[in-house]
Amino acid sequence: MEYKRTTNETNITVRIRPGTDSEINTGIPFFDHMLNSFSVHGDLGLFLLAEGDLKVDFHHTIEDCGILVGDAIKGLIADGRGIERFGEAIIPMDEALATIAVDCGGRGYLVWHARFSNSKVGEIETDLIEHFFFSLATHAGITINIDAYGRNDHHICEVIFKAFGRALKSSLKRKENNTVMSTKGVF
Repeated sequence: MEYKRTTNETNITVRIRPGTDSEINTGIPFFDHMLNSFSVHGDLGLFLLAEGDLKVDFHHTIEDCGILVGDAIKGLIADGRGIERFGEAIIPMDEALATIAVDCGGRGYLVWHARFSNSKVGEIETDLIEHFFFSLATHAGITINIDAYGRNDHHICEVIFKAFGRALKSSLKRKENNTVMSTKGVF
């Protein structure tokens, strides 16, 4: 399924087709690199094309990408039948380490324990990385717990996106039966 968002600030199209190649162009090269890392390590086949008011700043584009990627993930989860629901990943990258846990149980929430040394990573203000994951989590209806550290801000950021991809892949893995992993029977 394709998801679109058109506002006075952005025009974005997103598709996720697991097992296919990615095509990503947000107009923000470092963000494209991070989204590609997420897609490759999650085996998600992310198609994301974005036009945004980048001359103002990157906030609207990154936020709206989070919203639409979240919507697409919610579409993959559907009613939760047949998925594992929980996923986790501990991924190193040189001196950096990210530990991420995901719950695709219908409640959007972000726990963020990551710090950057500088105000920007690549050309992106570092607080926008957290904001991307907040927007994604609330729109996907998933809980994401992120703990990351390191000395190099590029490595910290990249390992977060890689670990999130792996944790999400694990949580969306198909089970042998088609039940919903909840004592309630629904998400």
